[in-house]
Amino acid sequence: MKIGFVGLGIMGHPMALNLIKGGHELFVYGKRRLPADVREGGATVCDTLKAIAERSEIVILMVPDTPDVRSVLFDPDGVAEGLSPGKVVVDMSSISPIETKLFAGEINKKGCEYLDAPVSGGEVGAKAASLTIMVGGPEAAFAKVMPLFELMGKNITLVGGNGDGQTTKVANQIIVALTIEAVGEALLFAARAGADPAKVREALMGGFASSRILEVHGERMIKRTFDPGFRIELHQKDLNLALQGARALSLSLPNTATTQELFNAAAALGGKGWDHSGLVRVTRWVRPHSRHRGSCREKHRYYNFHTTTRDQTLDPGNAGTRSMEVRPQERPQTEVSCKSKKMRWSYMPVNVCPYL
Repeated sequence: MKIGFVGLGIMGHPMALNLIKGGHELFVYGKRRLPADVREGGATVCDTLKAIAERSEIVILMVPDTPDVRSVLFDPDGVAEGLSPGKVVVDMSSISPIETKLFAGEINKKGCEYLDAPVSGGEVGAKAASLTIMVGGPEAAFAKVMPLFELMGKNITLVGGNGDGQTTKVANQIIVALTIEAVGEALLFAARAGADPAKVREALMGGFASSRILEVHGERMIKRTFDPGFRIELHQKDLNLALQGARALSLSLPNTATTQELFNAAAALGGKGWDHSGLVRVTRWVRPHSRHRGSCREKHRYYNFHTTTRDQTLDPGNAGTRSMEVRPQERPQTEVSCKSKKMRWSYMPVNVCPYL
C-alpha cells in the first residue's frame, strides 16, 4: 500500500519504520530533517505535502498540536490540495476533538474519509509496535486502515465517530497525568520515611497499586532518567484540551487542574523538554517551610536542597548528605554559603536537587 507519512519525530519515526518493515511504500516530506534509517528503508522523499497526498492512498499525520495539523492539511501546497476521492487521511496526533470534527468535515467535502486515531504508549510503545490506538470515524475507513494500525499497535479500538478518538485520548491523558503525580508523591513519601523507593516500587508492582505508570515512570523517577519519551510541554497541551473541554461542558476537574499547575511549574523551571515523569522534580523540590532568621521577626520561606551523588535515589536527605537552605526569591546563579563552603546554584540546580 502507498502511504504518506507526515511527522517523523519521537513517535512518528518508529511508527514509520514499522510500516516500512511491514512492506509498505512510504512517501515522506523532505524539507525537514529526515532520519537516515527512514531514507535507507526506501521511503520516497517529496518536496511538498501536496505531492505526498497525490502519490498516496492513505496519508498519516503525527504532529504535535492542533495548529500543526491545520497547517499540514490546509496551508498552500498542503495535504488537502493533493487529495482525490477515495483517499483516507488518518490523524494520529493528539489534538482538539472540536477542531478534529471541523477538519474531518473539510476532508469529507473532497470525497475522502478522515480518521482521528491518537495513540498512547509513548516512545517505548511506538518502537515495540504496541501502541494503544483510539479511533474515531467511519467503520469502512477503519477497516481499510486496520492492517496499518496492526503494524503500529496492539490495543486498537473504534470508539465512535470523528472526534471520539481524540476525546478518548484526552481522557487517557487525564489518567496518565494524575497517576504520574500520585506515583511521584508515593515514592517521595517512602523515601522520606526512610524506605528504599526501589524496593517499595518492587513491592507495589505486585499489588492493587500496580500500573504501567508505576512500572515505567516509577523506574524513571528512581533512576532520575528524564530524557523525553513524552515531553511535559505536550502533556500540558493535552491537559489544556481537557480543561477547555470541561469548561465548555460545565464540568469541574479539580485534580486535573492541580496537576496542570505542577506541569506549569516544571515548564517555568525550564522543564518543557523533560519527560512527563519529571513532574516528580517539582513535587520534591517545592517543599517550602517557614522559620525565623536572626533577629528578623518576619517569617521567610525557604527551600531545602541536598547535595547528592549519582547513585543515591529519590531522597538522599537521610543518607548523610549535607543540607542547605536558599530563599526562593534568590536569583539564578546566586552564590550562597553553607558552613563556610561556597556553592553555585541555578534555579534548576543539577548537582544540588536530588531529583536532578
